[in-house]
Formats: sequence, structure tokens, C-alpha cells
Amino acid sequence: MAAVGALSRIARLGSRICKNRVTLSGNSQKRGIAACIDPSHGLTDEQKEFQKVAFDFAANEMAPHMAEWDQKEIFPVETMRKAAQLGFGGIYVQPDVGGSGLSRLDTSIIFEALSTGCVSTTAYISIHNMCAWMIDSYGNKEQREKFCPDLCSMEKFASYCLTEPGSGSDAASLLTSAQRKGDHYVLNGSKAFISGGGDTDVYVVMCRTGGKGPKGISCLVVEKGTPGLSFGKKEKKVGWNSQPTRAVIFEDCAVPVANRLGEEGQGFNFAMKGLNGGRINIASCSLGAAHASVQLARDHLLVRKQFGETLSNNQFLQFKLAEMATKLVASRLLIREAAQALQEDRPDAVAICSMAKLFATDECFNICNQALQMHGGYGYLKDYAVQQFVRDIRVHQILEGTNEVMRMIISRNLLSES
Repeated sequence: MAAVGALSRIARLGSRICKNRVTLSGNSQKRGIAACIDPSHGLTDEQKEFQKVAFDFAANEMAPHMAEWDQKEIFPVETMRKAAQLGFGGIYVQPDVGGSGLSRLDTSIIFEALSTGCVSTTAYISIHNMCAWMIDSYGNKEQREKFCPDLCSMEKFASYCLTEPGSGSDAASLLTSAQRKGDHYVLNGSKAFISGGGDTDVYVVMCRTGGKGPKGISCLVVEKGTPGLSFGKKEKKVGWNSQPTRAVIFEDCAVPVANRLGEEGQGFNFAMKGLNGGRINIASCSLGAAHASVQLARDHLLVRKQFGETLSNNQFLQFKLAEMATKLVASRLLIREAAQALQEDRPDAVAICSMAKLFATDECFNICNQALQMHGGYGYLKDYAVQQFVRDIRVHQILEGTNEVMRMIISRNLLSES
């Protein structure tokens, strides 16, 4: 638990206030956070400590660069490695291979806090964590020792490769093939919309080693530099611009059988279990954006004057702000319940994770969008952070399973138990 110890030590040191932004650290009064939306409510002392570490890191190391990373499409490798020094490179990876060994709830708390500084960068860190966890959970001793330490330190970065040009929501129909030839698999096919693609070092790839359907899918770890591995052009995106997105292409790409996680045919199950946690993680990133946007909107209403008085005196806007705060807290409670359910491997975990992802990503986007509206024309300027929160979290309603698919999972669970 060395990384956890590091988190606690750093938390006790405290940190300076970021001059250019409201810092979300310390107690609620010092942070300027209204008690009703304080994200530290209900947390243990240890959780409050690493939440403070994450909020301070977001305010000091991420928020001042968020706009530049977005505009210049910078992948902030060194900043992420600093985050890894705090234990954020393998938050729920086991300590024996360099992870922090924290819970799903702890992870959600950290990602919410980091996202107040930069959603796009935090979202990539969450995907990287999911990949490291998959290798840690389903890899053998040799695979865990080979890959996990460098991933947890973020000396190497990982990408998750499931989606293909012809298989998005219908992931079980993927076509990327892996034919076994001796002690290697020969991969052919392509993956689409891969976060970090081309810049990362390790690719956790779902591929078809058997027949049609989910039982024919296996999971291979492909390392950058493998002959036959190449990448498409860097995509131009609405948001998530601090992480590159490219197609990942396999052309007679020979991967050692030793790089297969688990047995043949287990890949789809691994992928879905990874996504259950990924849905909580991405919902937590939306939560951080919404939390920051509520504060930005409140601060704007207190200083912006129209018709001879501040906007904070307008009852319509007061009610809108109240609705935003209520939906923020409701989202946080549902996400944390889902994290607990997944940690405990409860029977309802898949459905609750889907509910959390559906509700939180929808409502948090609405919160950010309403915050932009409250800013008027200023909210549409890139000098104001609220527009970037809107752009960055819009995609959260699409990835890790679209919110339409979340509705399918939830309704299937309800009807199967009737």
C-alpha cells in the first residue's frame, strides 16, 4: 500500500491556492463550496485526504493548462506521470505490481476531483486505469509483472481496443481476427476511435479467435512497435482534445500467444467487466465537470448585473441553480452507490452501473449546458472554462456503451426478474 501511504503524506502537506481558479480543497468554507453540494460529505478521513490531493493536483497542475491542452491538442504526458507519482496511474490495481489497491468508490472520488481540472485528461487516465486493471485481474503472474509496473508509473500508457468501424454498440459482432500460427496469433482488422491511439505503448485488444458471437472473442495485449501494427490519422474532435484519437490497424500483426489474457473465448467477458467499471469512471468525470460548472455559474450570477441588479436576484435563475445542484448531488449519490455495488460484486451491479452512467452523464451534461446558458454570450467564448466542460463531457453519453444501450441493459434486468 505504498502508494496509499504517499497519498496520505501528500494530503497532510496541504497545497497552495490556485490564483486563477477556485480551488476545491480543504473544508467547504475555505473552498467556497456550499455545504449542500460538498463532495466530501459521507467520506472517511482517508478518503477526504486523497480527495484533497486530487483536487489540489487538478487546481495546480491541470486547470491552468486545460485550455492550452485543448486548443493545441497536447497530450500532457509529463503531467500524467506526476499524477502517477501520487498513485493515480493504477488506482485499483493491486499493490504487488505497483498499484494503489484502492476501491471503486475511492477511484470515483479521485476521478471526480481530477476532472474539475481537465475532463479530457482525466478521462484518458480513467481508460488507462481500466486497461491496467484488466491486465492485473486477468493476466497471469508473468503478464502482471511485465506490464503493470510501467503502467502504474505511467512510464508506459495503455489504450483499450474494442470498437470497430462496423461494430460500435453491437460489440460482439467485431471482425478483427486472430489466427493462431504456432506460438503467435496473426491479427488482421482495425479498431476505431481509440483513445491514445498512436501515442500509447500497450493496446488491450478484443479480437476474434473463434466463431461468431461473444464466445469467439479473446483478449490480446499488443505492444507498440510490433510489426504490422499501424495507426490512422489523428481525428479532429469536438472535445477530448488533450488525448489523441486514431484508428488502430492490424495487418498480419504477429502477437505472441503469451500475450493473451486468460483463455480463448474469454475476451468479451473481460471487456464487459472492464466496461462496468469504465462506466462509473466516465460518469465520475462528468460529475467533476458538473461540480465545477455549478460553481462557475454561481460565481457568475453573483457578479453579473443586468437591469440594475445581479443575476443572483432573479428567481428564475435561482430555481435553475437549485435544480442543477439537486441533480449534481443525485448523480453523485447514484455513482457512489454503483461503485459500492461493483466493489461488492452485487447481483445488481451491472444494472446499477448502467443507471449511474445513464443518469449522471445525461444530467451532468445538462448542468454544464445550463451553466453555459447562464453565462450568456461569455459562456460561448473559449476564454471561459464552462464551454470546454460542455464540449468535453458530451461524448460521455456515447462512449463506454451509449446511453441507449444503458437503457437496454436496465430494462432487460427489470424484465428478466419479473
